[in-house]
Amino acid sequence: MKVLANDGVSESGVKKLEAAGFEVVQKKVAQGQLADYIKANDIEIILVRSATKIRKDLIDACPELKLIGRGGVGLDNIDVDYAKNKGMTVINTPAASSRSVAELVFAHLLGSVRHLNKANREMPLEGESNFKMLKKGYKGAELRNKTLGIIGFGRIGKEVAKIALALGMKVIVVDNDSSGELPVELEFADQQKVTLNVQVLTKEEVLKTADFITLHVPAVKNYLIGEDEIKLMKDGAGIINTSRGGVIDEAAVDKALEAHKLAFAA
Repeated sequence: MKVLANDGVSESGVKKLEAAGFEVVQKKVAQGQLADYIKANDIEIILVRSATKIRKDLIDACPELKLIGRGGVGLDNIDVDYAKNKGMTVINTPAASSRSVAELVFAHLLGSVRHLNKANREMPLEGESNFKMLKKGYKGAELRNKTLGIIGFGRIGKEVAKIALALGMKVIVVDNDSSGELPVELEFADQQKVTLNVQVLTKEEVLKTADFITLHVPAVKNYLIGEDEIKLMKDGAGIINTSRGGVIDEAAVDKALEAHKLAFAA
């Protein structure tokens, strides 16, 4: 059975598939040529990430496909229900990147509150001539005792909460399926565990209260964060989005950054 890894797959993944008897084709086929390639090469399984789109037209053109695999969490680039109705199996890897994305959130957060990007660019150029002024502009902030608002408390949101709690932050979350408090278990390298609770609030309450907002939600038709939501946020707050670009009104964010309503957005 042939597998087309159209957006690439790790070498370890190739070895496992081949050991299981699959023939793996690692080739990037252009979207417009994909249907012809699948039919001409007897492809029965296609593996994608986010670049390749599996829409109704491709599904109709390639009834020989038996399985569509998404290397990642979101399935926005696949017409899942339609594929299933055509008898195709659709799978993804919902837990594979949770910790990596959570750590990326804190790479953005720590870099932003410490002005690392700006300092690394400007200090080599102006450090000798303008050190005092640059130093004043790079004044950082500690995350300890700050409040992190997490909108979307799935796998990734929970991993973000664990890191925040370990850093001594207060964590408040928006979770449409829960209320009150939710337990979060922290596991350390020596296998010790501790369970802490985070408070579940409404989106409006989280926006008003948090020093920083991080988004972990699926794609939405309308902006989740727009001008009205930004107005609710604290002056000087920061926002991080590692979910989908369409959940935030980027024009509203740019305007808020220019007005110094937001300190940073990542």
